Amino acid sequence: MHVNVKWNDGVSFIGSSESNHTIIMDGPSEVGGMNKGMRPMETLLIGMGGCTSFDVVTILKKSRQKIEGCEALIYADRSQNIPKVFTKIHIHFIVKGNNLDTVVVERAIKLSAEKYCSATIMLSKSVEITHDFEILEESS
Repeated sequence: MHVNVKWNDGVSFIGSSESNHTIIMDGPSEVGGMNKGMRPMETLLIGMGGCTSFDVVTILKKSRQKIEGCEALIYADRSQNIPKVFTKIHIHFIVKGNNLDTVVVERAIKLSAEKYCSATIMLSKSVEITHDFEILEESS
């Protein structure tokens, strides 16, 4: 995997990937940012959320669950001191579908957290990560 991060101006940077996608990152105004894009630490959480959501949806589909939607709400606490690392991350999944099996949904989230999601597993080496979920019945 290869990515490139190029300084734009101020404290703004443009990240590009080998899959030809870009993202703008910028710092807060108090350090010279102009709110041109997400903060780098936000992109880290979004990446983890995308990784684990990918796993959960894929596992549920392979388990023949009638999934119609999946949303991961991620809440993170950071240290007040530099480096302002994450100290706790909580992921709340909202899974929508028809007649979803609670046990299967719980298993999919656990498998992602403990076996498949590289980002979650890597971050869990230094950050407490917790999960919970709710199932919303989708009307047919």
